[in-house]
Amino acid sequence: MTSEINQIQPPPKLDTFISESIISKDSPISDLIKPDLFISDLHLCASRPHITAAFLHFLQTSATHAHALYILGDLFEYWIGDDDIEDAHITPIIADLRSLAEAGVNVYFMHGNRDFLIADRFCNATKISLLQDPTLINLHGKRVLLSHGDALCTDDTAYQTFRHQVRNQQWQEHFLSQSLQSRRHQVENIRMRSEQEKSTKSAEIMDINQAALAELLADYDYPEIIIHGHTHRPHQHHLQLDNHVITRWVLGDWYEQGSYLACDENGFKSVNL
Repeated sequence: MTSEINQIQPPPKLDTFISESIISKDSPISDLIKPDLFISDLHLCASRPHITAAFLHFLQTSATHAHALYILGDLFEYWIGDDDIEDAHITPIIADLRSLAEAGVNVYFMHGNRDFLIADRFCNATKISLLQDPTLINLHGKRVLLSHGDALCTDDTAYQTFRHQVRNQQWQEHFLSQSLQSRRHQVENIRMRSEQEKSTKSAEIMDINQAALAELLADYDYPEIIIHGHTHRPHQHHLQLDNHVITRWVLGDWYEQGSYLACDENGFKSVNL
């Protein structure tokens, strides 16, 4: 029997757990539990230097007070291989990610649909840890499922066919065997074609499929929370699935303005930069 998801109104303080005490703004920083931060869909590229600057500022300020930073895919507009790691646009990003990790913040990265070719060389240079999609973690006694989200957009059959192709190891090995110039040219053509195709697709097709979401949540024994990106539709959803109440946080993109989701002992909070 297929599970069904019902959208429900949030019960009182559903997004608050563990502690309902209010920490005074005058409390010393050492008394506060450092938050876990979640971001996705930054789409960093040389043609949007203001967004790269905003991300670097975020890494040097807000992120330094975090326990962990989770980057849930599409950090870059595209990634053509770790041998492009010395590109002038990429080197300051790597340097600041590494500085954050060396300062004691746990930094995690999950592949998106634009940067699934990020591999060991990039992870070693930045000292970040690569997560599988999906990944289940525990935050303050709550089970939280993390995903980029593109695998849930099953109504977009053309994209899912493309996703299956480019995630194939043989395809990746063949692509990476080509010159940087050739790879960059191919990716630019793919991006142009993708933008043209998106203009003809309905918003519903490019959103997640509710049946696919229900199946994923059931497979992971109904986690209390799921966090994903990809759709660029930031929102907090409250769902009821097989007598389980689940909160779904959708992360925002950084095309115009940066944002992140923070979680501490008092719950979750969405923050615009």
